[in-house]
Amino acid sequence: MPETTMHNVVTTMLADRGKRTDIASGDPIFTSGLLDSLAATELMMTLETDYGIDLADADFDITQLDTIEDLEALVARKAA
Repeated sequence: MPETTMHNVVTTMLADRGKRTDIASGDPIFTSGLLDSLAATELMMTLETDYGIDLADADFDITQLDTIEDLEALVARKAA
């Protein structure tokens, strides 16, 4: 598992897109419009490549990953 935290991954994506990076872990990132569907795809690729999470699982639902807390919880569940 990489040393980069999900908070760093998300804030880097925000900075790359010229968005504000001062977000809390519980702030919505997709439903708020901070990140778009292209960013969601990039984030999914990061989860698969860097964290070894298989998003082809039948129980995977991208709508449940709207905050950094959600992303961190997914990474923790899959690492266990």
